[in-house]
Amino acid sequence: MSDLMLNILLVEDDEVDVMTVKRAFKKGNITNPLYLAGNGIEALAILRGTLGEPSLIPAERRLILLDLNMPKMNGIEFLHELRADSTIKHIPVVVLTTSNEERDRVQAYDFNVAGYILKPVTFSTFVDLMITLDKYWSHCEMS
Repeated sequence: MSDLMLNILLVEDDEVDVMTVKRAFKKGNITNPLYLAGNGIEALAILRGTLGEPSLIPAERRLILLDLNMPKMNGIEFLHELRADSTIKHIPVVVLTTSNEERDRVQAYDFNVAGYILKPVTFSTFVDLMITLDKYWSHCEMS
């Protein structure tokens, strides 16, 4: 089962949302490692490594869960930087946001996101969503 391990980077600035994701992972028995970044700048540093250090996330089987509305570097700016970097541009990204703006969806899909999901209102729905995402991506062939 270890070959199905998925290294997940959650890019989210809201502590309540971070705790909700952690609780959903626990409730859904999702054991994949979860790495955290509070904005796009932190996420890029984690993925690229800093000052010659290796990335904090193993290079194998990575997935990014991305909020759009963040300080310093928002989700769309992060996607622009991610897709321009040949070493990390292949990492699949699922947008997980409260933004129901058509402009945000179009921009996100222009950067080849794997999905655009509105954050559910109820915790049980959110747990179901995390379980579904985990099952799907844990079984996908990834480079």
